[in-house]
Amino acid sequence: MDRYQAMATFVRVVETGSFTAAARHLNVGQPAVSKTIAQLENRLQVSLLIRSTHGLTPTEAGQRFFERARSAIQEADEAELAARGAGAGLSGCLRISAATTFASSHIVPLLPRFLEQHPELEIDVILDDRVIDLVAEGIDLSLRMGALADSTATARKLGSGGRSVIATPTYLARAGEPQSPAELAAHQAVIYSQLPNTWSFTRDGAEISVAVHGRLRVSAAEGLRAAVLADMGLTIASDWMFAAELASGAVRRVLEPWSLARLDLWAVFPAGRMASAKAREFAHFVEAAMSGDYSPQA
Repeated sequence: MDRYQAMATFVRVVETGSFTAAARHLNVGQPAVSKTIAQLENRLQVSLLIRSTHGLTPTEAGQRFFERARSAIQEADEAELAARGAGAGLSGCLRISAATTFASSHIVPLLPRFLEQHPELEIDVILDDRVIDLVAEGIDLSLRMGALADSTATARKLGSGGRSVIATPTYLARAGEPQSPAELAAHQAVIYSQLPNTWSFTRDGAEISVAVHGRLRVSAAEGLRAAVLADMGLTIASDWMFAAELASGAVRRVLEPWSLARLDLWAVFPAGRMASAKAREFAHFVEAAMSGDYSPQA
């Protein structure tokens, strides 16, 4: 039995809570995972996992082994990277998650550069507008925007972008252009269901909040984009979401004298786990590449 592989398998089982999920992330069959854990318990002569209808949880001995094994794996990865040379030895599979529209427009087009610099690396991109469980899904790094709901997560701010009220010229010609936030109440808003439908603005130190209404509510950013571009109404969105259309004039900002809170971009790492060298370098890459100033970390 390969001791390193057995430790890695056990760590993934504890992190995901099941043999099936661990097998999926390790790209092996579920019986192979079960056999590895059984062999590991037999070699150590101790029970490592408690099996119940609620899933798998480590025993006291299993928890101690998990913590030491996870630390050993992380140190081995760091040692391997150091031996190969900083920035030159990234290998294996990096699993990242990000919002569909943002990643499609701003992250995926950057990936050829990153992969070219690290020819032994593979990247698995999970596109989902929802906040997903990083540990259960085996995610190394998640790119998230806005306020972070999980206070226990390890996160690093990568930047921030502006937000605007946006509509097409066709919609504005038909419905008129609002001159103040209060006038939004008379407009059709395309509402993003993952955010409140009360929009808050500031100007010269004053703040005003407006409850908007609309006949269309969408659960994904791509649907929001499509509805706005179909002249169905105005919306509040990050400038990242409509970057190309703002540049071409396909959409326009309105209420520009009024400010909206900026949208922060975060790199979020799984709680309770040291960020891998792959994840840290990718976070650095995204932060610097979007500002046009990337060089591999030393």
